[in-house]
Amino acid sequence: MNDREREWADQMRAGMAGDAAAYRTVLKSLTAFLRMEVRRGFSRYGYGQSDVEDVVQESLLAIHLKRETWRTSEPITPWVRAIARNKLIDSLRRGGRRINVPIDDVIDVLPAAEPTEHLNERDAEQILSKLNGRQREIVQSISINGDSIRQTATRFDISEGAVRVALHRGLAALAKAYRTNDHED
Repeated sequence: MNDREREWADQMRAGMAGDAAAYRTVLKSLTAFLRMEVRRGFSRYGYGQSDVEDVVQESLLAIHLKRETWRTSEPITPWVRAIARNKLIDSLRRGGRRINVPIDDVIDVLPAAEPTEHLNERDAEQILSKLNGRQREIVQSISINGDSIRQTATRFDISEGAVRVALHRGLAALAKAYRTNDHED
């Protein structure tokens, strides 16, 4: 057990026994440690640092509310790390996967739009018949009706991320069906 671990454990024990000054000190020390852990976690998963402070605060609150679950004979750092990791995971789940790539960074590698024939309603229905349920509705909303991701999310009362996932999966399923039919001809 290193000095920092011993110091935090002693302060936490004293805080749990009613020493308010020791408790404030350990929470202040843990704040810097949590901030470092959470930043590292966001980086590891490819996220920015915008939600670090929220996760640190949620972790501190959890430490306070669950301090009685820490086994005082055990090291405190793994317990604190576990709480921070769980709060980080909760934050990542709430936020969904967000990747922002400026269009200027990829404009040179995007294929040029090819002229396409206008689909009539019957052709569109035939293509969309390969999909079912919500996937079909989302692909139709965006690709056929021209609605935005936000409009579609609002209409179906789901997150914009869920709309993007359903659209991507639906288009992938249509591409697969097209490739399968193309090879059968």
